[in-house]
Amino acid sequence: MSFVYLYLLATALFIFGLKRLSGVRTARSGNRFAALGMAIAIGAALIEAGVLTWWALLLAAAIGAVVGLVLAKRVPMTAMPELVAAFNGVGGAASAVVALSYLAGELIDGTVLADTAGVSTDTAVTVPISILIGMATLTGSFVAYMKLGGKKMSHPVSGSARHSLHAALGFGALAVSLWLVLYAESTGMQITAIVLLVAISAVLGVLLVMPIGGADMPVVVALLNSYSGLAAAASGFVIGNLLLVVAGALVGASGLILTKIMCKAMNRSLGNVLLGGIGDDDVAEDARDYSNIKESSGEEVAMLLDGASSVIIVPGYGLAVAQAQHVTLELATELEARDVQVRYAIHPVAGRMPGHMNVLLAEADVPYEQLFELERINGDFQNTDVVIILGANDVVNPLAREEGNPISGMPILDVDYAQTVVVVKRSLSPGYAGIKNPLFDLDNTLMVFADAKEALQEMVNEVKEL
Repeated sequence: MSFVYLYLLATALFIFGLKRLSGVRTARSGNRFAALGMAIAIGAALIEAGVLTWWALLLAAAIGAVVGLVLAKRVPMTAMPELVAAFNGVGGAASAVVALSYLAGELIDGTVLADTAGVSTDTAVTVPISILIGMATLTGSFVAYMKLGGKKMSHPVSGSARHSLHAALGFGALAVSLWLVLYAESTGMQITAIVLLVAISAVLGVLLVMPIGGADMPVVVALLNSYSGLAAAASGFVIGNLLLVVAGALVGASGLILTKIMCKAMNRSLGNVLLGGIGDDDVAEDARDYSNIKESSGEEVAMLLDGASSVIIVPGYGLAVAQAQHVTLELATELEARDVQVRYAIHPVAGRMPGHMNVLLAEADVPYEQLFELERINGDFQNTDVVIILGANDVVNPLAREEGNPISGMPILDVDYAQTVVVVKRSLSPGYAGIKNPLFDLDNTLMVFADAKEALQEMVNEVKEL
């Protein structure tokens, strides 16, 4: 029973690691604590499994470690949202495989779930749940993966018919689950029921995520993360592993909390996100229609910065695409050497996944005390000399303060209140919401049309010569 104590230790490390992940300063150590907990959990599973199967578990752990290490080294930060989505999908698939493996064993023994003498009620309930949530998470996550990668996808059905189709598939999955549990064995159609449940669940996952807009992908990624945790908890009941139940519950609960935080940051309900996405393939007719654009250069911006006393940097997905986090820090360091106050304004849904900007800036060792969330810094823009926006769009769009557009009511960074706003952007293309950004037309806005890294490097060079 020594593995039980190891499971308790692993659980404690998971909880402690999760707690530390909630802060930027402690996130790295939190990740290490959680990884240590997982290593201990694997060791405990080896002990519990016994000598007959320990080698298989060890081999699987080794393969997973190698794959994870290679991905961590090779995947660029710009592709990190897609990687997180893929991880969610793989987690859902693993849970579904656990349930399917259990069913395969039952079929070999000549029974499935209807043999109440040998199958507990919680197992009979959680096996279909593991398959349903696991497969939906797998396919839904890879739809999110493709959307995050810029692939355009449209739902085959529109309007109320789309919701009716989703409801029909949901009820179909429930009906097949009941059939599998109660009647499939007596009718000799166990395999048919299993295949139908897998297929319906997979299709449901695709169709649920397909109509959701690109701007809502941070919320979807968080929600799919929660789904993968729920599927893992269900599979823990299937195989009678309490640690898997606890770990899955932790992931499921934290994912739901994060989903709620993301919805609050966008001032939208979860139902509104799932049923009416922002940022589909539609683009407003006036999205590129501007009349007061004032184009600038890195040299001109450097002169502005030389005379500034306070600067706020707003990172967006453009910073991630250009891999400009290190040169951003270099510019900030040069300004601080001239007694300029430099801070970073972080919008909760900037980028393409929760915490995307925090991760990027932490990679460049930007001081944690310079990172400010929206609520803490919004009141300071009016007293700021220069704001530099690096590829952000919807999160700084003043249209959010008006009614009748896709981002109405969404909390934004009040950058337009600053004395001068510098927008570094490759073009006038709209953000995920597909609407015009009046910020670009304001009298106090300067547009620098360039790759963020190149523009910032020019600013650094010019500031050094001043």
